[in-house]
Amino acid sequence: MRKVINKVDKPLLVLTLISLIFGVMMVGSASSLKAYMKFSDNYYYFKRQILFIIIGLTAAFILIKTPLKRWKSLIYLAALGVLGALLYVLFSGKVSNGITGWLFIGGFGIQPSEFAKTVLIIYFAFVFERLIKIKNLSNVSKVLPFVLPVIYMALIFKQPDFGTMMILAGITAVIFLIVPYDKKTKFIMILFTIISILVLALAMVISGKGFSDAQKSRFNYKDPCTRYRQETGYQVCNGYIAINSGGILGSGYGNSKQKYLYLPEAHTDFIFAIIIEEMGLITGIIIILIYFIIIWRILMIGKKSYNLQGTIICYGVATYISLHVLVNLGGVLGLIPLTGVPLPFYSYGGSFMINLLICLGLVQRVCVENRIFEQTHMIR
Repeated sequence: MRKVINKVDKPLLVLTLISLIFGVMMVGSASSLKAYMKFSDNYYYFKRQILFIIIGLTAAFILIKTPLKRWKSLIYLAALGVLGALLYVLFSGKVSNGITGWLFIGGFGIQPSEFAKTVLIIYFAFVFERLIKIKNLSNVSKVLPFVLPVIYMALIFKQPDFGTMMILAGITAVIFLIVPYDKKTKFIMILFTIISILVLALAMVISGKGFSDAQKSRFNYKDPCTRYRQETGYQVCNGYIAINSGGILGSGYGNSKQKYLYLPEAHTDFIFAIIIEEMGLITGIIIILIYFIIIWRILMIGKKSYNLQGTIICYGVATYISLHVLVNLGGVLGLIPLTGVPLPFYSYGGSFMINLLICLGLVQRVCVENRIFEQTHMIR
């Protein structure tokens, strides 16, 4: 076991652990008042976040020490399981924050759309590793792997969860670009995608169906403080106030004022605003730099991968983390519509945290297999 651990990417491991520790501390601070008012326990969300991290790290540990090939037979079952769960929540799921995408089991909420991202990355990795070795592959066979993400996106859009749908689309697009198909095939697929989007948009305009009223209101995101008393401006404007109050060094850990119910989602969507209010702008900049380093390390592992499978996993995970960071911070800063996408390592949430750590465990396993491959070839 020690031999396997010695082969992981140490900078990525250290930065992951630092981010997790600081993140759970900030969840504890940002959620303390809400936890007390709702559950009479200041540490309710803090303790649950620790539990989610333990579950995620355990899963990541298992993945790091298990060869990737052993999961091939399970990925199709997992893909069908997620598909079934997405269908179930669409018709019978519990509503949370306006989204019918939740299963509640024993007091814990499970969001199948989060598992869809992880399953999709692994699915693409195994499927394309096999397909790319087949000579004279038909165009239909080349397109078939992209049917699953389209179905996932359609079901998630109906929840409606536009943010998660766009992240799935981004992951699919990046993986499509790195799969070594010929230019003609890629051109046909891109053209087909554009036509499909245009037809869908036209159908939505003609029918008057598509975006819900809540989704449409989110496109009214500019100058939020001019709509302070309206839902479209209240949260983002209070986020601005939190960021402005923090200054360079912050007001000190636990001293946020905006978490006193001014920001209803202080420990989830707006955790970054609370971090800057308490810990200062410098800490916010350091967090962003750490994200850059983590994503860079993942991309380097993918670049060094000796097979397409490892490359797809790493590039998929890097895209997954990047889009979450961009969409969350873009919404909090009022640069794009607010979609309720969690911030990696920092936002409270079980499904997202567990899947994030599973993805990082997969990346570390790719790193381990890369180094085993290098050592084997050096000996030969």
